[in-house]
Amino acid sequence: MSKAFVFSLALIFCIFFGQAQPVLPGASNLPQYLPMLKGKQVAVFANQTSTLAQTHLVDTLLSKGIKINVIFGPEHGFRGTADAGEKVGNYVDEKTGIPVISLYGSKRRPSPQDLEGVDIVLFDIQDVGVRFYTFISSLEELMEGVIAAKKQLIILDRPNPNGHYVDGPVLDPDFKSFVGMQPVPVVYGMTMGEYARMLVGEKWISASNQKIYDSLLNKGKNLIKVIACKNYTHQTVYSLPVKPSPNLPTMSSIYCYPSTCFFEGTVLSEGRGTATPFQVFGHPSLSTELYSFTPKAMSGALFPKFADQTCYGWTISGSSDEVKKKIGNRIQLSFLINAYKLFPDKDHFFILPKSGEIKDAFFNKLAGNEELMLQIIAGESEESIRKSWEPLLGEFKVIRKKYLLYN
Repeated sequence: MSKAFVFSLALIFCIFFGQAQPVLPGASNLPQYLPMLKGKQVAVFANQTSTLAQTHLVDTLLSKGIKINVIFGPEHGFRGTADAGEKVGNYVDEKTGIPVISLYGSKRRPSPQDLEGVDIVLFDIQDVGVRFYTFISSLEELMEGVIAAKKQLIILDRPNPNGHYVDGPVLDPDFKSFVGMQPVPVVYGMTMGEYARMLVGEKWISASNQKIYDSLLNKGKNLIKVIACKNYTHQTVYSLPVKPSPNLPTMSSIYCYPSTCFFEGTVLSEGRGTATPFQVFGHPSLSTELYSFTPKAMSGALFPKFADQTCYGWTISGSSDEVKKKIGNRIQLSFLINAYKLFPDKDHFFILPKSGEIKDAFFNKLAGNEELMLQIIAGESEESIRKSWEPLLGEFKVIRKKYLLYN
């Protein structure tokens, strides 16, 4: 029997029988990490996505007798209800009585005082695999604080719903911000656990903390441990059981997000305040013959662009399978290019800061460079723009491959 024939049989078996096994996030593998928490003082970085089946991770740990000293919360807060960009303060969680410290308010990383008395920090957040979705930035800041305090960090890994492709401009360090801290493309195709491995492996954390991490690693103590997902590969279609934030309520929005979040840096509505955020985009001054929608103030989108005004533009809405097919395995630049071509007041298409400096525009923070804006203004084709990404994308893919935990 030839090796090629055996390989073909194995591949067929995986396709037809491998999918029968449900994908399980790292949090579900209690036997692997629960013994490490017994008798320890634990901190948990979590939000509403941190669940095992229908139960929140915090509730599960408490029921197992784990002592949780403090909860850290990211953008949108521990319960996931705050608006995008809304600063969240500290408080005591009503359900558990555990103090919650916001790492998306007055500070972005835990202080030594926050970690005083803590032995282990547990991280469990559902990401969507897009550079400007701030949870990877929160993870990096958490790692900086935990390593500085020489504490153990356990990352409960979760599948990346956009983990099946890599695309977009790679961030220029001159455009570093909380919506992009490292030289990675917009869609980087990694889980949180893989991303954390890359941060320390490529020495992208601060030099002082890298020195601490490497020193302890040489002594046999790895401060970063990843509890991997089961039955997951980067080609697995994974539907999130809990919406990761107020304006990503469905898989359709999640698939559109890498392509349409760029409109946050323009005067067009990106669909906040509608039932289909990031699946529609438009503006009141565009042609009335286009698709119409009217944003409304609502929970999670208290101040949407053009509230109660009719906008005209485009829709990509549909079932998750339909939308995924429309988007494909790439960022759809045509949305942005066509919107700019049809917009009547091109000088005001991109939102500029009061200084008028293009470099400081929020669009450029999303893109990770100034080039994309200038290419769109110059009328470059999608093919030309995408070709300009290729050299750095190729370099990143080589780096990424070293840290993958899944096929």
